[in-house]
Amino acid sequence: MQVQTRVEIFEEIFLVFLGLGTLVGVVVIAYTLYNAYKYRDNGDSKADEDLPTLGELPTGGQGGKKLFLSFGLSAIIVISLVVWSYGMLLVVEDGPDTPDEEALEVEVEGWSFGWDFAYENGIETGGELVVPADTPIWTEVTSRDVWHTFGISELRVKADAIPGETDETWFVAEEDGEYLIECFELCGFGHSGMTADVDVRSEEEFEQWVDEQLTMDITLEDEAEERVTDGFELELVHEENDQFEEDLSFTYADDEFENGSITIGEIEQGGPYELTITSTDDEFETVEETVDFTGPTDETYTLELGAEDDETDDEEEDEAETNDEADEGEDEETDDDNEGGDE
Repeated sequence: MQVQTRVEIFEEIFLVFLGLGTLVGVVVIAYTLYNAYKYRDNGDSKADEDLPTLGELPTGGQGGKKLFLSFGLSAIIVISLVVWSYGMLLVVEDGPDTPDEEALEVEVEGWSFGWDFAYENGIETGGELVVPADTPIWTEVTSRDVWHTFGISELRVKADAIPGETDETWFVAEEDGEYLIECFELCGFGHSGMTADVDVRSEEEFEQWVDEQLTMDITLEDEAEERVTDGFELELVHEENDQFEEDLSFTYADDEFENGSITIGEIEQGGPYELTITSTDDEFETVEETVDFTGPTDETYTLELGAEDDETDDEEEDEAETNDEADEGEDEETDDDNEGGDE
């Protein structure tokens, strides 16, 4: 579905005003020159000729019909132009009439002195807004500290970023490329450097970028930094799982790992996840962590031996020490016996 962009709307308004203004200007100047030539003083005027005098309201010689006609046409043109422009600006204000699933929502937060972006699927970026081409992008703009103004000049976008408030706007980028985000509100000494990039990609490239952002690599090691390959189960549960229509809980057995590592790319919703690693044979202690899955994640977790294994190790160490002490005692008795024999 082809969506009319803000750039196209403002260009259309500009061209209509330019064309109509040019037409009116040409007509007025031409009519002025015509009357200046027609009523020029060439010295041949008759004594009884009714010519306009300086300061007199012209009537056109027909009871002012031309004057009222010109006023009427001007009023129709101006009112029509105002109504049409207002309708076009309503489209700019309300946004394109497209299904929600075809639009992309992004939360924009300004701070001194930069921009952060949070996507509806949980991805978060700083300093760069990646969007697909030919897709309506809805932004909810706010500020973390002082007043800022979010603006993309090339895409005709501008919205106030006010602490505690949200200003909604939209845009559509037709062509791939990079555009500059700037702050248009004097906000402090770093105002001129408060910029970010809009990276517009094709639909396929954008989907690939999303898949890269929602990729999680997990590696499991023991206390000796050796890879753990069996005897465990890993579970991921979104902290706000009950707020989504789908179940955002995932479980992975040890046989799904390759040499103690796994790459998870099936999760389509980012955000905070509760990670739990449990031992299936009670060899390791349970690991419970929170993973902030807002971009590419690479984590390594150490599995510590369980309490029973620790006691077994301690007993083995104690037994080894006892054996060593016994061996030392026997060696001392042997030495004593040898000394007695020598005497």
